[in-house]
Amino acid sequence: MAGRRIYVAGHRGMVGSACARRLTAEGAEVVTSDRASVDLRRQAEVEDFMAEAKPDAVIVAAAKVGGILANDSYPAEFLYDNLMIESHLIEASHRVGVNRLLFLGSSCIYPREAPNPINEDALLTGPLEKTNEWYAIAKIAGIKLCQAYRRQYGRDYISAMPCNLYGPGDYFHPERSHVIPALLQRFHAAVQDGAEVVTCWGTGTPRREFLHVDDLAEACSFLLRRYSGEGHLNIGTGTDITIRELAETIARVTGFKGRIEWDTTKPDGTMLKRMDVSRIAAMGWQARIGFAEGLAQTYDWFLRQSDLRR
Repeated sequence: MAGRRIYVAGHRGMVGSACARRLTAEGAEVVTSDRASVDLRRQAEVEDFMAEAKPDAVIVAAAKVGGILANDSYPAEFLYDNLMIESHLIEASHRVGVNRLLFLGSSCIYPREAPNPINEDALLTGPLEKTNEWYAIAKIAGIKLCQAYRRQYGRDYISAMPCNLYGPGDYFHPERSHVIPALLQRFHAAVQDGAEVVTCWGTGTPRREFLHVDDLAEACSFLLRRYSGEGHLNIGTGTDITIRELAETIARVTGFKGRIEWDTTKPDGTMLKRMDVSRIAAMGWQARIGFAEGLAQTYDWFLRQSDLRR
């Protein structure tokens, strides 16, 4: 990627910041924008920025994200904001002549009952999981936009769908976080407060696949260099753990010695979700950061950020 000028949309987020770090290390010139200067939900602002920036390639890592509670509480925002962000970035890229674009989605695009491990061909073969359908519909639209611009205009726009992500730069919020930052905060607070019990949502039996964000950033660079095709590609580890195992691991990482209880009145979400990553593996890429190592690194980052805010 050395010498290429690449616009990373969403560079302040976990995914965007990891991509920016990776590309900078590879010698690329990374272009960014902030919300104060460019509101990605506003078409004119995006087009003006792109016309001035003139990047060689674009990574669409900008999105409104959140966990089950956030998706359920703000369905209009999750659908509208994500549709606008991706639509404006893809159209503006085309208008200014950017021929290379990578759109990042999520494993939630797949049907609720898709056979595991989930193959890319499972897209649009059944109903979505209700707890995140608004976000999923927007991401599916992004995939189709890339395909449409490829077919109609010949643009080399590609899409990749990572599994559940975690790592430095994750969004730590008491209500809107995904499962790993939410549990890290909860167990950390329990240790600080001397609590004897931590209550987690659901039964603890669903299984999830987790990918460190630095592995994703490496995969994004790999795909920009190596892949050109209409079909989207899964990015993941190909392995999974239960939410109960996740909670127990986080308890060890944070030093929590108390009891974990499960609130079974709360939703579990999809019971099993593991990606089939055979296509990207056949191209020569695989994840390299172990889960225990990555989780400890994420907690260390969280502690450093907490110290800085004091």
